[in-house]
Amino acid sequence: MIEASTLGFPLGVVIVTISSHNKVMKSANVSELKARLSSYLAEVKRGETVVVNERQTPIARLVPYDGDSEDFRVDEARGPVVVSADLRAIPLLQAVDVVELLRDDRDSR
Repeated sequence: MIEASTLGFPLGVVIVTISSHNKVMKSANVSELKARLSSYLAEVKRGETVVVNERQTPIARLVPYDGDSEDFRVDEARGPVVVSADLRAIPLLQAVDVVELLRDDRDSR
């Protein structure tokens, strides 16, 4: 245990600083966030903040939605979605079983 006098602070300041933090910002890697999204969103609903990391580098922060925030806006669609006639499917080189690919991916986790 570190003595308060070696830190150069009065004992009361050291105790308050060490023990009175009651909120710890949570963090999650992208893969962990994807796997447990519901539980992280539940924490955000309770007022927590979650920092999202990619390879240990923070890239985003999930914070509770502030209904009074003016920087968030949802605009109505300007019209129906139109798919261009030039958009064509790319032919596959071999048949793909999507369900099998999903099961293999999930089994490998």
